[in-house]
Amino acid sequence: MSTDSFRDFVLEHLAGLGDLRCKRMCGGHGLYAGEKFFGIPFDGRLYFRTHPDTLPDFPARNAPVFSPSKKQILQNYHEVPADILEDSEFFPLWARKAAWQ
Repeated sequence: MSTDSFRDFVLEHLAGLGDLRCKRMCGGHGLYAGEKFFGIPFDGRLYFRTHPDTLPDFPARNAPVFSPSKKQILQNYHEVPADILEDSEFFPLWARKAAWQ
């Protein structure tokens, strides 16, 4: 899946969140709910911002941190597991948790 088609997939499946925006950034995109930055579609993968309530969900599913290079590692962003991306019920729930916590 191309970068643009993956971005479009993410935006389509999260359209119900309201006030969702996507901006180009550093070879990828940034997802915003209002002014709050919460996600990074990058290279065919999606990473969500984590916080103490959601962090355990990601390592429990072996979800790696966002690391586009050896020098750039964002410990607060973890890859959304494929089974969540494909689940029309849980995907928006995970996005809401990332965006509104």
